[in-house]
Amino acid sequence: MSTDLYSQVVNSPPGRLIAPRLGLPQPPKLERYEPGAPAVSGPVLSGAAPGGRLAKQVEKLIGEIGAETANGDGKAKAVVFDATGIKDSTELVELQRFFHPNVRRVERSGRVVVLGTPPRGLPAREATAQRALEGFTRSLAKEIGRGIAVQLVYVAKGAEKEVDSTLRFLLSPKSAYVSGQVIRVDKAVAKAGKVDWERPLAGRTALVTGASRGIGRAIAETLHRDGADLVLLDVPALSEELQEVAGRLNAQTIELDITEDDAPKRIADALGDGVDVVVHNAGVTKDRTIAKMPEDRWSVLLEINLSSEERINDELLKRDLLKPNGRIVCVSSMSGIAGNSGQTNYATSKAGVIGMVESMAPELAERGATINAVAPGFIETQMTDAMPIAIREAGRRMNSMSQGGKPVDVAETIAWFASPASAGVNGNTVRVCGQSLLGA
Repeated sequence: MSTDLYSQVVNSPPGRLIAPRLGLPQPPKLERYEPGAPAVSGPVLSGAAPGGRLAKQVEKLIGEIGAETANGDGKAKAVVFDATGIKDSTELVELQRFFHPNVRRVERSGRVVVLGTPPRGLPAREATAQRALEGFTRSLAKEIGRGIAVQLVYVAKGAEKEVDSTLRFLLSPKSAYVSGQVIRVDKAVAKAGKVDWERPLAGRTALVTGASRGIGRAIAETLHRDGADLVLLDVPALSEELQEVAGRLNAQTIELDITEDDAPKRIADALGDGVDVVVHNAGVTKDRTIAKMPEDRWSVLLEINLSSEERINDELLKRDLLKPNGRIVCVSSMSGIAGNSGQTNYATSKAGVIGMVESMAPELAERGATINAVAPGFIETQMTDAMPIAIREAGRRMNSMSQGGKPVDVAETIAWFASPASAGVNGNTVRVCGQSLLGA
């Protein structure tokens, strides 16, 4: 992958002096997770609006992760504010009362999480106030800087005990390139049992498609780190790269084109003992404006990026191969949210992936399983290396982190979805884009 020379220059000693004077963005160095590191590497500050219902759960979690509580006016590595008690627009002033004196206390690469109640089904005024939290958190994420990520987590009533997995992810360095997101936590679809937070996927089998390179390889490596037994899939043309990854990770392999008529059956046959996690990562781009788009160019991409995933899901579910508390995780794209000139086919496919997640979530819940998606923004891969430099630099800078993400950032988000403890996270699409300024 290419090096972000701009970041190196503006963060050098001379660059740190010159960049502010010229009004140039200074991408912060993002802290990322290293095995064995604590969930939060500093004090946690918590607060709540009057009547909040999650303060006890937050306090319990802070103790479980071994973090100290921020006291006085000292620095905080993470901030959690329980806004579930806000039931009227006049009470939104509680956000100002808490964050005005405390926001400067957050350290570099820190974390801010606001907890709310899903607006749907609430009385009108309470729903209005809770929906307003989205504008607050997204704006705060854009103004706070210094690599600090800000999220809003809507926790359904009765799902208070299901928030732990999500908070552990969002407060940790694993969420380095996730910011400005709105996440819903509902009642669990299944009982997770006791979870080993260092190796939550131990004893679980995960299928990863498109696993030979880039984001797919990072997904495989991260799920392996978390204890998963892997089945890695890619096209025969990438056999050598696939076997290299599989050899390092002690994984089984499937070499086939997922658009072939018998691909779903062959995949299901290879997973005869069942599968706990299915990651639909395989995908391609075939860019061209719609006026210059022949039908075969359109159809081949839709087959790979969307229709094949539907058929694989259908076959696995028909044969009841997705195990209890199972996971389907899909890779969408910011293009599927914001659109992109010259990518009508790609954006259509990736918006379809989001539609698949939303439409299948109720069915998966009935089966005691979940389905979610990640939507990467500008991630440093071989594909972005091939972009013209002007477009590449624009992609890197047009987000709140002022830099591109890494494949591991997508992989960490998928690992959170895949965890057996994430049984209350269903039907979500989370952008891994550093809070891209497009489609926000």
